[in-house]
Amino acid sequence: MRERRREIPAARPVRGPRPPRFIERLRAAWDRPLTAYYVLLGTTALITLLGLVMVFSASQIQALRFQHPATFYFRKQLLAAVLGAVLLLIASRVPVRLLRALTYPFLAFAVVLLVLVQVPGIGVEVNGSTSWIAVGGSFQLQPSEFGKLGLLLWGADLLARKGERGLLTQWRHLLIPLIPGALLVCGLVMVGGDMGTVMILVGILFSLLWLAGAPTRLFGGVLAAAAVLFVLFVTTAPHRMDRLACLGATDPGPNDRCWQAVHGIYALASGGWFGSGLGASVEKWGELPEPHTDFIFAITGEELGLAGTLSVLGLFAALGYAGIRVAGRTEDPFVRYAAGGVTAWLMTQTVINIGAVLGLLPIAGVPLPLFSYGGSALLPTMFAVGLLIAFARGEPAARAALAMRSEGHRRKTMRRRARSTPSGER
Repeated sequence: MRERRREIPAARPVRGPRPPRFIERLRAAWDRPLTAYYVLLGTTALITLLGLVMVFSASQIQALRFQHPATFYFRKQLLAAVLGAVLLLIASRVPVRLLRALTYPFLAFAVVLLVLVQVPGIGVEVNGSTSWIAVGGSFQLQPSEFGKLGLLLWGADLLARKGERGLLTQWRHLLIPLIPGALLVCGLVMVGGDMGTVMILVGILFSLLWLAGAPTRLFGGVLAAAAVLFVLFVTTAPHRMDRLACLGATDPGPNDRCWQAVHGIYALASGGWFGSGLGASVEKWGELPEPHTDFIFAITGEELGLAGTLSVLGLFAALGYAGIRVAGRTEDPFVRYAAGGVTAWLMTQTVINIGAVLGLLPIAGVPLPLFSYGGSALLPTMFAVGLLIAFARGEPAARAALAMRSEGHRRKTMRRRARSTPSGER
């Protein structure tokens, strides 16, 4: 008799420890087609509403100091938020083809405004920077905020067109005319003395080059050139050197040159875990300059504590992550460049503002996006977020999910009407 061969069972693949069930549920929820869409909507609404509350709290004393009603700055910010919501709604419905057709006119409009700022009698100087245009009454316009959006959309359309023709593999097509256009916008902004906005513009430029697949050598060369210009601009301006010297300062120093930086730290430190209470800030009573604009995050830490500041950071992190997801999932090159540029703009500005309040970065004088007081900053920012929402809705899976949801809602409505309609029988 033949011996039966014993079959050896195949070795089972070794699996790692299974993650907790709630982690799996979070991953499944995040992978849904409409997650980025709802996260963008929710975080934008929450950041804007919380910003309105903090602007109302932080600006009352500042308004009274200038003989204005206590709600002066809050009413202006509320008006800007309403207009911004309209712009967000419009941007979320603009077709990509129409948006691309308007990129060059929008950049030209922003450049014209930046030139008008330097015309005597038109430009207005605020805090040492000639970056404003008076538009009537107490309202002023900051063209550099529109320059961010103009450079972003123009650069995204330019790179997308060249990518469609297969020209981005050549250095000269990758750099020209993108770099000269960016230098034009940055130069006009720098003439007004607004180096903080220039840093954000450079961040937008780097994000576009990164998304376009710029070689490491080319990317490193542009970064080195930007670093040299940064050092040149800082070392040639005494007030910028003073801001750089105040990094990590715990004492106002000679002539109180680090007064704002130190009192921002004082405000955060005095907040504790849950803050002193909404409206109970001490630093906003004339101790901390710009409590409702550049240093509103410090007032938030003082009144809402560590819990409040971590909540704000969490909202911005969710907003940034949703923007990265939109840029990573699209097949349209223009949408990828534009979504990545908007995300880089918002996150760069957030890091610069909060880093300055924490004493980790020099004070650059840029507002916290969607949160600080300033209509000129809020309007283009909400339009940019509206573009992100439009891109999130434009994903094929998201469009299908929205279509199914609207169809299901229509069927439910028809069933309710059918039930409520009398049959005519007695």
